[in-house]
Amino acid sequence: MARRSSDKPTQPSAYDKALGLLARREHSARELKSKLALRGLDPAESAAALEKLRTKDYQSDARFGEMLVRSRIEGGYGPRWIMAELRTHGIAEAGAREMIESAEPDWQQVVRRQLRRRYGARPLNLAERRKQTAFLLRRGFDAATVKLALGNADPADAPDDAD
Repeated sequence: MARRSSDKPTQPSAYDKALGLLARREHSARELKSKLALRGLDPAESAAALEKLRTKDYQSDARFGEMLVRSRIEGGYGPRWIMAELRTHGIAEAGAREMIESAEPDWQQVVRRQLRRRYGARPLNLAERRKQTAFLLRRGFDAATVKLALGNADPADAPDDAD
């Protein structure tokens, strides 16, 4: 049986596509906009769909940011890495900083867990210490937190807000 031209499958709307993406996991507004553009959807239709999703509270940058912060802390990333990643998703620096602070992470515990997971024992020599230091700095931890975790600093010298 031949298909009639009216039987053509219709393209899902930008709203339907975005809703489908949000059903799988949280997305930032910037991320959704980009994914809809990659699928060739009209930018005006995409913008209207994103606004509708926001008003219905299906999409929330705050909720996305909180999820990302928790996930990255559990993954052993430091505050600098997390801040940079939130900025790539369109989260303003002030909002990103607030999200990280509200998670109330114990950065020393995160660093120690990451060191145990990656290296097991404490560094035995200077080369191992440098390797571990470089690893932690790449993961987004500040120098004071890394020094304290590797035993190079007195805990009393550590800053109160080791961002």
